[in-house]
Amino acid sequence: SLLRDNNWQLAALVETDTWDRPGGHARVVNLCPGHVASEKPLWGAAIDIGTTTVTLWLVDLRTGQVCSQAADYNDQIARGEDVISRIIYATKQDGAQELRELVLLTIHKLLRTACQRVDADPADVVKATVAGNSTMIHLLLEIPASSIRLEPFITGINQPPTLRAAEIGLDIHLDATVDCLPGISSYVGADITAGVLASGVNQQEAVTLFMDIGTNGELVLGNREWLVACACSAGPAFEGAGVVSGMRATRGAIEEVWVNSRTYEPTYRVIGGGKPRGLCGSGLIALLAELFLAGVIDKSGNIRLDLPTARVRAGPHGSEYVVAWAGETRHKRDVVLTRVDVDNLLRAKAAIYAGFTVLAESVGFPLDALQQVFIGGAFGKYIHLEKAIQIGLLPDLPLESFRFLGNTSVQGAYLALLDRGARLAIKEIGSSMSYLELSASNAFYDAFTSALFLPHTDLSRFPTVQAAMVEGSEHVHHR
Repeated sequence: SLLRDNNWQLAALVETDTWDRPGGHARVVNLCPGHVASEKPLWGAAIDIGTTTVTLWLVDLRTGQVCSQAADYNDQIARGEDVISRIIYATKQDGAQELRELVLLTIHKLLRTACQRVDADPADVVKATVAGNSTMIHLLLEIPASSIRLEPFITGINQPPTLRAAEIGLDIHLDATVDCLPGISSYVGADITAGVLASGVNQQEAVTLFMDIGTNGELVLGNREWLVACACSAGPAFEGAGVVSGMRATRGAIEEVWVNSRTYEPTYRVIGGGKPRGLCGSGLIALLAELFLAGVIDKSGNIRLDLPTARVRAGPHGSEYVVAWAGETRHKRDVVLTRVDVDNLLRAKAAIYAGFTVLAESVGFPLDALQQVFIGGAFGKYIHLEKAIQIGLLPDLPLESFRFLGNTSVQGAYLALLDRGARLAIKEIGSSMSYLELSASNAFYDAFTSALFLPHTDLSRFPTVQAAMVEGSEHVHHR
């Protein structure tokens, strides 16, 4: 009847290649009445499911243009801040189904937001690629994830098959193709294989460190000849979660802070201008570095209460520093950094620093010989490099060694959405990468414990920070 009603004219959307069947049978995804104008967008979605943040790009498959972007906290956070707590929750009665529904709820909100901005309908989205860590992919597909957290730490699946949207409950065109990108292990998932592709680490001649700084800090060291990866649980602090005044890097977030070492007064820069609502990851890093160098916080993370300023005080969460008074904020509440927040940030930066230290040691590569460090993650493009070094999050290398790449996971999903060659490259990256398991490593635990201080127990690793500390103490001395 569709043919008869449209004067025997139909346009067919045909998928000729799928992830798990390259060069396989063609499949009709959609039939449209009449002739479809070539300038009309053909919608696809690239999705990154992070433990803390979900990001979606709406893409015109004809032109490759990213027409709309949306991101928000993963609604699964209500059931656990990290992957382990969510895996445990999934074992409860109806837990796995609930977690799947929560992440779909987040994706659907982002889809509606992205589509509204370009006057599109989610039902018009005919293809999607999904990147994310192994746990997030398992929970989306409702595949049991318990084996990920138990020795020998294996996944239920590393290369999910191509699925139809209707099969996983994704609210786009029912017959749309959904490709979940392949990962390599329990803790190095599709977010990293996608990130390696997007960053081009696998094309580099020089040995390069790639860091995806998120709730699950994932690290890759290598070049075009070899790649070795590891993962460390950093927690969600750098994405603004689990921090009293924390928020995502969106409008109203303080992204940069300076603290006067004589008066202890702060000045700050807000994303989008105007009054602040809270602190995002880059703002937290900057604030921690500035308070440390100004002598407000000691190397163990204690906030000193004996200073002649109203900015430090005893609060409900222990000692705290007031960045913005209630009268100058949007929500009329003080924006603060508490002792508990400092501890969360110290644990996060220590996990990441220990991760790449042990990774480099495991292959016998000296960190100070690194020429390139690529940084991906939800806040990658906002970090102040010097301040990230000053708190001991990044190695003390020349600033020109570092390159910020933004969210490389969604970038890799975008490349795979458009290009079969990119999909095959991700598969190849996944199968050629070695994996270093840190969870049972004494070397990692020792390195983590040493890194729980500002910037580190071994100051010789941070000569530029040592120099800044001397300069800061001279300021205080001459006050």
